[in-house]
Amino acid sequence: MNLSTLAFTTLMLAACSLAGLPLVVQDDQQTPYTSVNSDTKVPVILGVMSRCPDAVLCETVFDQVLKKVAGKVDLSLTFVAHANASEPDFGVTCKHGPAECAGNVHELCAMKYASPSEFWEFVQCQNYQGIDKIGQPDTALKCANTAQIDWVNSGMGDCAGLDGSGKAPEGILLLQHSVNVTEELGIEKSCTIIINGKQVCIHDGTWKQCENGHNVHDFVRQINHEYKKLNADGSSDEDEL
Repeated sequence: MNLSTLAFTTLMLAACSLAGLPLVVQDDQQTPYTSVNSDTKVPVILGVMSRCPDAVLCETVFDQVLKKVAGKVDLSLTFVAHANASEPDFGVTCKHGPAECAGNVHELCAMKYASPSEFWEFVQCQNYQGIDKIGQPDTALKCANTAQIDWVNSGMGDCAGLDGSGKAPEGILLLQHSVNVTEELGIEKSCTIIINGKQVCIHDGTWKQCENGHNVHDFVRQINHEYKKLNADGSSDEDEL
């Protein structure tokens, strides 16, 4: 299923804004995502919930994928939840409770203020602690230290709350914005995998809607295929998929 140009552009603007990265958006006759570098990386988006077993599984798979194609990928997370103005702490209802909202905030703040490798190590560290620990202040502080993110001086602490609560104003706004973008894109399941604007797979209890496969090799192949398209003369070898 191809995402609409408007929705995809909205998400990429949001992802780049969160990560502090530049984005050049081309007109409809050109590729919908182009970096300012001649070497264009493939945007990969995981629609997740931080305390969701499906998300942890997807992120574990993509940890292996990134070891093979990290230099070709811009990876970002977008969070599945529901806007709820009556929710007192986050203005968002998270399926696995307020602790998941806090875990989402922690990961969004890491995505914005840490380097891509530090951010990803932070996410993997949170997962390693166990789902029931994600969103807890001590887990966020421990994983920031593990990922060598300076909690106080990097901006992440101010974003997520220096106490690790996940309830600082900036982090809450990042979460609300991420949830709105996710809903605009029609992403409902954690984990939903999008590669270069195309939904390629879902894990919801089991793998679903994965036309081109769902193991590490399959995702690496699809990323390499999209990388060739983005960085070659426009020709592609369709039978790679």
